[in-house]
Amino acid sequence: MDPRLMNIINMIEDKDLKQKVLDIINDLTVEIGGSTYKGLRLEESPASLSRHHSYTGGLLEHILSTIRIALILCDCVEDIYHGKVNRDNVISGVILHDIFKPLMYVQKKEGGYAPSPLAEKVDHLTLITTELSKRGFPLDVIHIVCAHHGDAGPLSPKTIEALICHAADVADSTLNGKVLRAAKYLIREVTGRDIDVLNSEMAFEVIRRKSLKGWEGVRKFIENFSLKTDS
Repeated sequence: MDPRLMNIINMIEDKDLKQKVLDIINDLTVEIGGSTYKGLRLEESPASLSRHHSYTGGLLEHILSTIRIALILCDCVEDIYHGKVNRDNVISGVILHDIFKPLMYVQKKEGGYAPSPLAEKVDHLTLITTELSKRGFPLDVIHIVCAHHGDAGPLSPKTIEALICHAADVADSTLNGKVLRAAKYLIREVTGRDIDVLNSEMAFEVIRRKSLKGWEGVRKFIENFSLKTDS
């Protein structure tokens, strides 16, 4: 397991809840109708096919970043608004909200990802909420996962913890998604063709080069990147 994720899990004070979270992360499989379904490794999986974090390792980045945002929001609620937050539920909910995404994708031979056979018949949110209920997770944690899409999902947040997780998820996915789309646009304008942005680091760097050195900065960066990948 990525040590950054383990450090976050260790912040969960409720030992039973912490163990339940670990059990799921250490075995990303589901049993349906007598068949066992497995997916990509957590560290390899994207968080989506195109909208945000749509590259190898994107899901882990999304979880780590969303946790940071959520914990800052917890601080705001407690220190500024003088409210109370169950941080164990927030941390658990953020970790689990997309944790079955690896079962939704398969890696294509030519690169990139496609929906898995399982994803053609059931979505990740249905899978994880069913599994959480089966494993005896607290109702409030299940609610966080069910409501993390906000008004766009099947259920809107009804607790402070669920609202925090929804807001953090939207903030991170929006930031990453807009950066990826902007970088792809800049690359297309310079090269005349579509080039998949390999990861968030490259996308942020493309935008930085455009800001500092204009189109020529983007062009030189892409040329240098192409030379490195070809060598």
